Amino acid sequence: MTSNQKPERLNFSNTGFLLSASRLAECPEGSCDEVAFVGRSNAGKSSAINTLTDQPKLARTSKTPGRTQLLNFFQVAEGKFLVDLPGFGYAKVPENIKKQWEKHMEAYLNERNSLRGLILLMDCRHPLKNFDHMIIDWCSQAEMPVHILLTKCDKLKSGARNKALLETGRELASFGDMVTLQLFSALKNTGAGELKGRLQGWLCPDE
Repeated sequence: MTSNQKPERLNFSNTGFLLSASRLAECPEGSCDEVAFVGRSNAGKSSAINTLTDQPKLARTSKTPGRTQLLNFFQVAEGKFLVDLPGFGYAKVPENIKKQWEKHMEAYLNERNSLRGLILLMDCRHPLKNFDHMIIDWCSQAEMPVHILLTKCDKLKSGARNKALLETGRELASFGDMVTLQLFSALKNTGAGELKGRLQGWLCPDE
């Protein structure tokens, strides 16, 4: 990028479904940049993508936790992807299938060179469970930035929301700028603008 060129501004409303992959070998090839959405089952990953793109039915949502079983790729622009990863938790599937999901997701996180950052979603009423700490520790070791969405913040009153944000931030302060966080509500569209700004910076950084 030359000095007088501005980085591409992404229009998330133009996002479309690209493909589903059951393993790393099925992911898009070539030069690209992508950000993955990860979280425990029913943390609100698909709902967050739908709110971000202003497309209520783009990513499949369900009241049954763990319905996202594949790596679902959504194209924001040429070579710019959002990835909805399988939810961790209590999906009603056989244990051997669950372990297979975990194996393929671990391969994606460890070997996908186009991954620029992770969006980690947590229910703001129940943040920082074991899975969340595991993801944050992995990101720290891999020097991968992670941005936390404290989801479903509409379920809490203002004081409780701010307390959750403050206490979670305090617990993660030792990670410095590699871990950032915000409040988010898909229902009320709270925090969508801040999330877009974070994704813009990761997918189209100044060069």
